[in-house]
Amino acid sequence: MSRLPVIVGFGGYNAAGRSSFHHAFRRTVIESLSPAERQETLAGLAVLMQLVRVDNERYVDHAGAMLTPAEIEQRFAAQILDSTLVRRIEKRHLDVDAAHWHKVLPVNPVDAQPLTFTTLAKQLPEPLPAGWSVEPLTGNEVRVTIAAGCELKVDSYRELAVKSAGQLPSGFEPGEHYNSRFHPRGLQLSIVAAADVLHSSGLSWQRIMEHVQPDQVAVFSSSIMSQLDEFSFGGMMQSRLRGHRVSAKHCALGLNSMPADFVNAYVLGSVGTTGAVTGACASFLYNLQKGVDMIDSGRARVVLVGASEAPITQECIEGYGAMSALATEEGLRNIEGRDEVDFRRASRPFSQNCGFTLAESGQFIMLMDDELAMELGADIHGAVPDVFVSADGFKKSISAPGPGNYLTMARAVHSAMQILGPDAVRRGSFVHAHGSSTPANRVTESQLLDEVAGAFGIDELPVAAVKAFVGHSLASASADQLISALGSFRYQLLPGIKTIDRIADDVYQQHLRFSTTDVNREDNPLQVCFINSKGFGGNNASAVVLGPQPVERMLRKRYGAERFAEYEIHRAETRKVAAAYEQRALLGQLDVIYNFGNDMIDDSDIRITQEQISIPGFTQPLVFGRDQRFSDMLD
Repeated sequence: MSRLPVIVGFGGYNAAGRSSFHHAFRRTVIESLSPAERQETLAGLAVLMQLVRVDNERYVDHAGAMLTPAEIEQRFAAQILDSTLVRRIEKRHLDVDAAHWHKVLPVNPVDAQPLTFTTLAKQLPEPLPAGWSVEPLTGNEVRVTIAAGCELKVDSYRELAVKSAGQLPSGFEPGEHYNSRFHPRGLQLSIVAAADVLHSSGLSWQRIMEHVQPDQVAVFSSSIMSQLDEFSFGGMMQSRLRGHRVSAKHCALGLNSMPADFVNAYVLGSVGTTGAVTGACASFLYNLQKGVDMIDSGRARVVLVGASEAPITQECIEGYGAMSALATEEGLRNIEGRDEVDFRRASRPFSQNCGFTLAESGQFIMLMDDELAMELGADIHGAVPDVFVSADGFKKSISAPGPGNYLTMARAVHSAMQILGPDAVRRGSFVHAHGSSTPANRVTESQLLDEVAGAFGIDELPVAAVKAFVGHSLASASADQLISALGSFRYQLLPGIKTIDRIADDVYQQHLRFSTTDVNREDNPLQVCFINSKGFGGNNASAVVLGPQPVERMLRKRYGAERFAEYEIHRAETRKVAAAYEQRALLGQLDVIYNFGNDMIDDSDIRITQEQISIPGFTQPLVFGRDQRFSDMLD
């Protein structure tokens, strides 16, 4: 009997806010929410952004005056909305109007008069450049005379062409919620996202571990750009050029496996399988495929899958900008036909556009096999039966799209039809497109989606594109898509592409349906989503995500009415625990888990026999299974 990987928790943070309990999704459809839901969303963001405080479980402003959610909306709604989603890059990241760089300045003596200056002897370069002579002075000073010309590197500042990004809500700094000293921003996002997904499940990690063996847990998470700020690879690469020292943390914390390693070491204390799969901008789906395969094969029963990326650095902006991949101020000005640029509309999927918009995000989901989820009373938000990955074959341009995405999307639609039936897919499916907001993507992705939909008899496949709101978070991009899809299942709302006025003329849409406003699907409920992702180098991935309604029908059929009724009783308790965390989180208590150096395993206490391994701190031993895979090949 095949194991179904079900989603029992999801969490993280991006430009729309906190992902758990659909808050980030609600920010993207805030115009379509009820007044109570809208005010709760805004109040949660106000606390996260430190616009209001919480005193005795009540909202108060910084003067101590009590506020209701309605009053928070009245006073802060405009500021909250302006300080979330894609927007002009804030100075907490870098000053895009005065980005620092070094300018090479050739210097030559005038009228054969040498250049002279004083400095400390310990600051002299080794060896001395040609034409330099040194005269000791009092103390530790020396006089340097330069007889020939030389080049100096001097501080300079210039305006960046790219000025927009999808940034965490203004005022929210993930590292302030735990002891994050010297942690790169991407790893800060991993820590707070992993804690959010655990709490969102309503299940304690200790209880989960009482039901599984230590090797039946897995974590897969990565970042494609590694960590590039001053506390990681950025600092390692820049230190010597800046005259500073490389620290012992720069190299280790920069590795792109650290989003998984940090979760194992400081959140879960896991000794199970771990990995960091990268496939450019499809990396989350690559990791998701590993998680799904581990559960389907029985090698794992619970898996955390995630990604984190913090690429809003000058180096990343200039690197992608050099490829003409990013939306520039001038490009947006030309599209809008006016001098004043609206940076909130920088990411423009499937419309007139000029490049994608970088973003920061950290997201995790928790998968379980369906039997364990039933046993624990887990709250099931959906399921991922399949993730398909294909390369592009021979390529001329490594960054250009290719044919591999046709394979992944076609296999995903075929898989869904095999599971739910053709009619259910044709009536209740939608696609979360890669929708990167480049001129090439709007044509090539719409063409492949249109052809696949036509081939399988889908007349009007709805297309969503979350990058319009949160930008392109690289490794985390498809995680942002999946989190948004779960919100659509919950609220039966498809977010419109609201940063555009119309679909571009060269977009294929014979079998597709685009909307610039939110679409209510309560009369024709959404049942399955196709998450589509494309990446530089020929990395293509498409996932099948089933909504909670069809998953519930499937579980009722597999386990029977009596067993499912028992599960519902346990699920009610799980939901109560999760709801308690939700109330704390709304009041700013994120309950971040960071277990540094506690409960470490003493190797000498591990007990190994021919049947099992007993590990301190784990309820169940690791039991060796009987391997009969090659029995037919042996005497």
